[in-house]
Amino acid sequence: QLQASGGGLAQAGGSLRLSCAASGRLFSRLVMGWFRQAPGKGREFVGGIRWSGGSTALADSVKGRFTISRDNAKNTVYLQMNSLKPEDTAIYYCAVDFSRVVVSTLPNSYDHWGQGTLVTVSS
Repeated sequence: QLQASGGGLAQAGGSLRLSCAASGRLFSRLVMGWFRQAPGKGREFVGGIRWSGGSTALADSVKGRFTISRDNAKNTVYLQMNSLKPEDTAIYYCAVDFSRVVVSTLPNSYDHWGQGTLVTVSS
């Protein structure tokens, strides 16, 4: 089970930190990903992290503003979002990929999804 939290309302230029807590059989997870979906748009890759080793990948649209990290002891992945822009407004989802050892940018690569948390950035 994945539980995403931390969404809310922020002003442009502000920050939010999203959390994704993993439990259950997800102990075997290999890659955790973050995606977002804005109204009327498809699901977009934001970033991902390999559970083992901690290497990360970020979409070009968020590089330099967002970072991904993990806390093994808490089985939690974080998405730190700084310098937020109105175009970052979306529902943010975390997901787990049990099959790959590299971060995939494709939603279909991920096996299990959290329920999403809404991020709204005002101008």
